[in-house]
Amino acid sequence: MKSLVNSMEKVMLRQIINRTLKCSKHDREKNLIEILTTVEKIAGPLFAGESYQAAKRIIIEPKGKWKSYVESLIKEVDHTVLRTTALNLGFEAAYLGTKTVRANREKYGFNIPWVILLDPTSSCNMNCKGCWAAKYGHNMSLSYEEIDKTIMQAKKLGIHFFMYTGGEPLLRKDDLVRLCKKHDDCYFLAFTNGTLITEGFCREMLKIGNLSLSLSLEGFEEINDSRRGKGAFKKTLAAMDLLKKFKLLFGASVCYTKENLEMVTSDVFLDLLISKGCRYSWYFHYMPVGIDAVKTLLPTPEQRAYIYRRLREVRAAKGGKPIFTIDFQNDGEFMGGCIAGGRNYLHINANGDVEPCVFIHYSQSNIKKDTLLNSLQQPLFLAYRDNQPFNNNHLLPCPMLENPEKLVQMVKETKAVSTDLQAPEEVVDLCEKCKEYAENWRPVANKLWAKNPHSTSYYENHFKKNKHELG
Repeated sequence: MKSLVNSMEKVMLRQIINRTLKCSKHDREKNLIEILTTVEKIAGPLFAGESYQAAKRIIIEPKGKWKSYVESLIKEVDHTVLRTTALNLGFEAAYLGTKTVRANREKYGFNIPWVILLDPTSSCNMNCKGCWAAKYGHNMSLSYEEIDKTIMQAKKLGIHFFMYTGGEPLLRKDDLVRLCKKHDDCYFLAFTNGTLITEGFCREMLKIGNLSLSLSLEGFEEINDSRRGKGAFKKTLAAMDLLKKFKLLFGASVCYTKENLEMVTSDVFLDLLISKGCRYSWYFHYMPVGIDAVKTLLPTPEQRAYIYRRLREVRAAKGGKPIFTIDFQNDGEFMGGCIAGGRNYLHINANGDVEPCVFIHYSQSNIKKDTLLNSLQQPLFLAYRDNQPFNNNHLLPCPMLENPEKLVQMVKETKAVSTDLQAPEEVVDLCEKCKEYAENWRPVANKLWAKNPHSTSYYENHFKKNKHELG
């Protein structure tokens, strides 16, 4: 019965979305409001009531930034891609997926993620400085069958969103397209250097509609190419031009360091991304992972405070930029702290090791011999569950970068082993590189948090609260 109701709900949404995409600009506001009203009726308390009201205000604001952003999406992105994104990422993942994931967390009593990151291969056609993946081991890949099996198991738990990292995932683009076709009720995103994007691949992306790309860029040509190799900047921009030509939905991925932080958040850089057709940009804090990690690339406390404020300026409805930005480290306040260890996501490397985070390479489980459900119950993940949030100041979310003593404790107590494909790294050695950074950032973070409207934590650790019953 539930399945029939969900099918009817999806058909109803599809009809309204189709009508919205086809109607004139004059009638679009009414249709967008209808979509939100329908979603509110279907999802109800699954999402905060203020979220619906805020979305409606965006739609009715005459000259609002986000209203213009939506209008440009409808005008400049292929409608099949938009429809599939709305249904797969919106209905299947955000609505049905969230409901099922939450129910299964209650049922099983441990963390179940909303999204899974997978490395289809450890191979890469580039050798970027400071990237642990560049030396991560070039002879490992997950087979099509192994990835497919993992997705099948994940869907049973309610997970319908998958991200591909690496290595360079587009070295496996034929298999990725096959997986998109088979799992046409899921949404996929691949982080890529962009050098393997061709017209033929763009045509395939148009057909499937459920794959988005996030292209890596570390600044303008001199800075970018000093890390990623000569000519990389021009190749990435050329790939963006190609994706824009085919009216595809894509964005950028930026690792910010002490050297490039101000550049990659500047008006000029953001305007470049927007002009090339990027609709979103992921910002990742540099992590000193791997035995050859360059500790001096870690941003200063002043720089981190700057990017915290700056990206909020960029997002602002008035005076901001028409691009959706996600700051993986500084947006902990919106997610209640660390989301790793299966709380909202996990990482599976090219060897099949199930890790708590793309940056934390320790595990006790492998999908080649364990089920996903069993992997979620490994002692390290249960330790994450019992300790999250690692800090009640969600500008100090990470058990490695800002609370290094926490990661040492969990790895030692659970006897998790290093899964680094380059060379095993002792957790004490890894966290030692973060101690000074954590000590210097903490007082600055505490001052920011004290002034923050989100400073009252809304994150409740259900499993802590019910630890006795859940075991």
